[in-house]
Amino acid sequence: QVQLVESGGGLVRPGGSLRLSCSASGSMFSMYNMHWYRQTAGNQRELVAMSTSRGSIEYAGSVKGRFIMSRDNGKNTVYLQMNNLKPEDTAVYYCNAAIYGNGGYDYWGQGTQVTVSS
Repeated sequence: QVQLVESGGGLVRPGGSLRLSCSASGSMFSMYNMHWYRQTAGNQRELVAMSTSRGSIEYAGSVKGRFIMSRDNGKNTVYLQMNNLKPEDTAVYYCNAAIYGNGGYDYWGQGTQVTVSS
């Protein structure tokens, strides 16, 4: 069992920055593929960024060039640095840890609210 705890959300003005953190319990953190999703009311969760266990990082087109995902396996933590925030980035952001393939499974954090507004 893995517990994920997000932090760092809040209210920020357009053009501002926030850094989200997601801390994981357990000892197999480096084996997990880590994801940041976001969700607005009435919509499905949208994949924002992912960091695979092999070290590759990918971004959704809507955040590429503005968001940076990183991970520190020694601290069991992933980060999402969000720059040049826009009102459309307003959402609840969720951390997800997943093992891919047959028998794969995943875990979710409780989410952290990010609001971009003037």
